[in-house]
Amino acid sequence: MMTFLQLVVLLLSHFALLAAGFAPQSVADVASSSTKTALHAKRLPITMPTQTPMVPYRPPGSDYAQFVGIYDRMVRDRILFIGNFIDEENANSIISSILYLRKEDSTGPITLYLNVPGALLRPGLAVYDLLQQIGKDCEITTVNIGLCTGMGALLAGAGTKGRRCALPNSRFLLQRVGMESVFQGQATDIALEVKNVKKMNDNLDMELSKMTGQTAEKCREDMKRDFYLSADEAVRYGLIDKVLQPAPRKRATQGQDTDLGAFEGEDQQRYQDQTTDGGNWGKRKGPPGPGGRAPPGAGGGGMNNDDDPP
Repeated sequence: MMTFLQLVVLLLSHFALLAAGFAPQSVADVASSSTKTALHAKRLPITMPTQTPMVPYRPPGSDYAQFVGIYDRMVRDRILFIGNFIDEENANSIISSILYLRKEDSTGPITLYLNVPGALLRPGLAVYDLLQQIGKDCEITTVNIGLCTGMGALLAGAGTKGRRCALPNSRFLLQRVGMESVFQGQATDIALEVKNVKKMNDNLDMELSKMTGQTAEKCREDMKRDFYLSADEAVRYGLIDKVLQPAPRKRATQGQDTDLGAFEGEDQQRYQDQTTDGGNWGKRKGPPGPGGRAPPGAGGGGMNNDDDPP
């Protein structure tokens, strides 16, 4: 039999383990088996407080950084990542973000990374119309990073000509969009809804025809069934302009390979007030010492120059 003091000690140890993140056995089990086996405990998994990764960001003019969602951080650089099914709620979020970026800078470029599993017809067309409207004033870059289905494929081709890209293993799926939900009512109302959906799909064929340069009849024939395109096939079809391939020269714009010794910036590298004259990188500017020699400590890292006497 356990004494009252021993029971109190077990209870306190139980609460201490809980506070430390451990999950021990029940107090009754611990009390019954304390004389036979040791206390078994396991640490609970540590999870982030939110599903969205958080990254540090320091606002302009602020001395302190704060943690913000990674997607919000990308929006600050005029980059939008669209990776969910586009319904009314997601369409409103995309449209509001684009309108905010347009208000900040009406001519600044906008980049869209697309991995869209699909979209409803009306919300998808709303985003498409907005891209067509702002595309007259600013440059829109679209990048398919995975699979763009239905209206997602149309959005991938809605960017500025020459700025519509895709990764090598990405795919496109062109298909007609059906009714968004089960429609109930009188037979006349159902017929009107079907007629309206067919009309909007015909408009979708016309927009795809203008975008790709294909005839409307060919686009309509292709989309009678699911029409898959690889990245290269999408370029030949006219849906995008180029496929992004890995560059062997990471600094191709500067004409040099990636090298730890390749510095960017000014042609002459300096550290604070030091100069490179005399063949010694890091020689400090200043009046020469006695005998025309540099003062002590003026050399780079305390080493003598090859042309200086010891």
